Amino acid sequence: MIQVKLFDQEHEKDLELEMNKFLQKLEEAKIVDIKYHVAALQEDIDEQVYCYSAMIIYRS
Repeated sequence: MIQVKLFDQEHEKDLELEMNKFLQKLEEAKIVDIKYHVAALQEDIDEQVYCYSAMIIYRS
């Protein structure tokens, strides 16, 4: 069965840590693909907010 695990963080290092924790529990052969996305939003004139997200597609 194919499954997905979604991740969403405001900081790229937090995303990296969360994904690595999940990947440690997963056999490498079960990984199908990893998708990564960054979105930048302008909250006001002086502040830009980033959203880092990823999806791991894997076989269970």
